[in-house]
Amino acid sequence: MKPVSVLCVVCTLVVLSVSMTAEQKLKNCNDVRAAYSSKGFNVNDVPNKGVNGAPLKVCPQGFSCCTVEMEEKLSQQSHTEIKAPVSKLSTNLQSTFRQRHDHFDKFFRELLKNAHGSLHNMFARTYGMMYMRNSELFDNFFKALKRYYVSGSAAVNLDSMLSDFWADLLERMFGLVNVQYEFSPAYMECVSQHTEQLQPFGDVPRKLRIQLTRAFVAARTFVRGLTLLPEVVNKVSMVSASPSCVRASMKMLYCPYWSGQVALKPCQNYCLNVLRGCLANQADLDAEWNNFLDAMLSLADRLEGPFNFESVVEPIDVKISEAIMNMQENSMQVSQKVFQGCGQPKPSVGRSKRSIKDTGFNGRFRPYSPDARPTTAAGTSLDRLTNDVKKKLKNAKKFWSTLPETVCAGERIEPGDDCWNGTAKSRYESVVIGNGLANQVSNPDVDVDITKPNIVIRSQIAALKEMTSWLKAAHSGNDISVDNDEDGSGGEESGSGCDSPSCESDPDIYFSTPPNPGKPAIEEKVKGINPSDGGVASKGSMALALCGLALALLAPQMR
Repeated sequence: MKPVSVLCVVCTLVVLSVSMTAEQKLKNCNDVRAAYSSKGFNVNDVPNKGVNGAPLKVCPQGFSCCTVEMEEKLSQQSHTEIKAPVSKLSTNLQSTFRQRHDHFDKFFRELLKNAHGSLHNMFARTYGMMYMRNSELFDNFFKALKRYYVSGSAAVNLDSMLSDFWADLLERMFGLVNVQYEFSPAYMECVSQHTEQLQPFGDVPRKLRIQLTRAFVAARTFVRGLTLLPEVVNKVSMVSASPSCVRASMKMLYCPYWSGQVALKPCQNYCLNVLRGCLANQADLDAEWNNFLDAMLSLADRLEGPFNFESVVEPIDVKISEAIMNMQENSMQVSQKVFQGCGQPKPSVGRSKRSIKDTGFNGRFRPYSPDARPTTAAGTSLDRLTNDVKKKLKNAKKFWSTLPETVCAGERIEPGDDCWNGTAKSRYESVVIGNGLANQVSNPDVDVDITKPNIVIRSQIAALKEMTSWLKAAHSGNDISVDNDEDGSGGEESGSGCDSPSCESDPDIYFSTPPNPGKPAIEEKVKGINPSDGGVASKGSMALALCGLALALLAPQMR
């Protein structure tokens, strides 16, 4: 055969091959039209047959079933589709922890409500009208506890309030156990100023102070952590994708349309590189996010153990009773110390000289047995709530850094080598880069400016870091959180601290703080004090509330 004849045959075959390829492209455009219209777009945007793809900005140029107009619309669609699984995961996480927040908050509030109801029922039954006439004082007491739970030291300085309470309670009870004397306000001021030295209530005030402080600080800080968590997720999930991310997503999801391969899915490693580029800033949240979750888990252990809110709040009525009984039993010794230090009071005109023992009064009442106590708050228990939330907290760790793996799985990717690698149906050859902004300098599929971290995400990292410091302080029984209030009085640190191993092992940990050895005895402290110096010190509302308790408990002596 002559060379010219061979050349003619080759040319004929090439023409036939091109013709057949064009025909194939023409047929595939029908698939593109169907897939494109299923996305809600106008099918007329798609050409009936392949066209010149030179104007395309993202997808490979050449013979194509796509147009520039289609590319623009599919870019918007790709943004929506790449964001959808991330939004779904974020929404589920927000919902999970909003529910846990609501469960804990409701539980703590109902515990306070139940404790209030328990005290009310007990004292109404025991002391009748005398208690009922003073019931608003007890209402104020529990309102003060609720204010501290809600707003912390911005609303109530727990240490100062409890100190005022015991001083005020001593004043009330001292007058009742010494009804044969008259006491001026200045004399009672002298008495109240030395409550700690007198220790008329035994060790109960110190125990209750430590118990209340640690339990309330732990509970309210933990609930605030559960509030912050979904807020952070919500704000981070609202961060918009960068233009380079949208471009990369478009290329990964819809450029197979260019060759009519509408069912072709991306290679897994290709998808990982695209997602790690798109979520680079979010991945940088992971370290502080995990620190925050660790602090939440650690405080949850405290809630189950030595800082158990439930075991502190439920028996408040019994603790108050114990303190008053201590005062009743030690009334003679306390009175003698006061008379030595503050002076001998004047006898009361027209009152019989009788002491508390002369009345034969026995104000003790039986505390509820565990079986007789009210149903647990919110129909659950603290142990059940903490066990549940600890599982959720553990599952939430590394949420941000594992988002690419979570998204690039299942039906969204094509396993093996018969997948879309960004240019063709073939193996993806590039190395999968690491998470975080700094690693994106070598990302082959997404252009990321590593010099410009996202401001919203950086602010959430700062918020998590601050909350973590509050959680760690609460773990030691200290409240260092700052609450904004109208008076701007927040930010006060309170608490008794608990850094020793005995916090976990000592069942009486609340009571381990020794008395201050530097304080002199009442005889030395109050000698030479003139009761006429100064006026009556102001008291906290909670102190006034519990002074009513002294009246109620000792009312039978007055009859």
